[in-house]
Amino acid sequence: MATAEQPGRTVERAVEAAWRIEWPQLAAVLTRLLGDIGTAEDVAQEANLAALEQWPRDGVPANPGAWLMVTAKRRAIDRIRREETLARKQPLLESEALGAADAPDREEIDDDLLRMFFTACHPVLPRASQVALTLRMVGGLTTEEIARAHVQPTSTIVRRISRAKKTIRDAGIPYVVPAGAELAERLDAVLEVVYLVFNEGYAATAGEGWMRTELSFDALRLARILCGLLPSEPEVFGLAALLELQASRLRARHDPDGQLVLLRDQDRTKWDRLLIRRGFAALARSHALARARGEAPGPYALQAAIASAHALAATPEQTDWRRIAGLYAVLAARHPSPIVEINRAVAVAEVHGPAAGLELVDAVVASGTIDGYHLLHAVRGDLLARLGRGDEARAEFLRAADLTDNAAERALLRARAGEAEGRDARAGEAEGRDARAASVER
Repeated sequence: MATAEQPGRTVERAVEAAWRIEWPQLAAVLTRLLGDIGTAEDVAQEANLAALEQWPRDGVPANPGAWLMVTAKRRAIDRIRREETLARKQPLLESEALGAADAPDREEIDDDLLRMFFTACHPVLPRASQVALTLRMVGGLTTEEIARAHVQPTSTIVRRISRAKKTIRDAGIPYVVPAGAELAERLDAVLEVVYLVFNEGYAATAGEGWMRTELSFDALRLARILCGLLPSEPEVFGLAALLELQASRLRARHDPDGQLVLLRDQDRTKWDRLLIRRGFAALARSHALARARGEAPGPYALQAAIASAHALAATPEQTDWRRIAGLYAVLAARHPSPIVEINRAVAVAEVHGPAAGLELVDAVVASGTIDGYHLLHAVRGDLLARLGRGDEARAEFLRAADLTDNAAERALLRARAGEAEGRDARAGEAEGRDARAASVER
């Protein structure tokens, strides 16, 4: 018989939820006030520990986020009191920290998040460090989640973030939004970070749940902010278009039990038509800006065009796979990557059959570049199943299941492995049509 959750555990979960939601804002605001990312992270952690100590005794506050922010600012005062900068900083901190415990001003938070974005994406840092640091400080991802997103060891990401924070501190990099050429120089890294944060919410790399929608909507909000900040940048609108269109499917991507629903099986009446309209508008703006500059569409605009082809299809059967395959071919030619090739293989298989798709996937396998990426093996398993090579498909699905840390995804892959075993060619083809691999979704 199920038992009621212990009160202490309920409070602990409340602290965990508040921390996860509020972390980016805490880090950004504290960095502005304290002038150092590492110190801001330490102070935010102190506020989290205070919640773990006080909430079980005093109860969960009515506004957990405001409580954490006020507590963190008070801890910042305590820290600054031990520094020579007290006389300069204390009045500002006290006026902010000792006021009413209301939610921080949204516009102020947005400004601080953008400052954090562009500080973490300073050109003094290598690109990989820019992305890792911003994912940690603004996206709120753990080092383990960042490592899985980049298919790299966690220890590598930990060292990368630590070095990045030290470099920013030692170089005295200002906590500001740059202007002019300097802003453009950092824009690619900022867009990549927003994209990766969205993807982590869209298909979580770990945990029990299939999605972490709060991350996706945080990324979408930041993309919209960037559109306001950079109204003449085509790829800013290309990214916004992509995220709007992908976010339109979020409600349809899980069933009432939280289990994942793949693209072909989704109830398309649940797709958010407002987000789709916003996505098409942003894509049109991106194309217009690119034409005005005499430029071809960038990688985000191309991916948004692919997403738009799905959005136009009222049913799975109406999907223009030939157009999607053509767009992936353009994307692969201009911005080659093994991930793009996997997605292209899925589209090619829909147009020319699973054997043609498998040929592309096998080329990626032969390169050995992303052998630890679970969706490589999931897609290969799907194509093998459609070709009736059940035993091989089963092995690929099991390999993919072993490589993912997401419980919902693992369950699906193991179910697919069971379905593939012992199926003949005809049965394998039928099953494959009803359960596409998730790579296009990601």
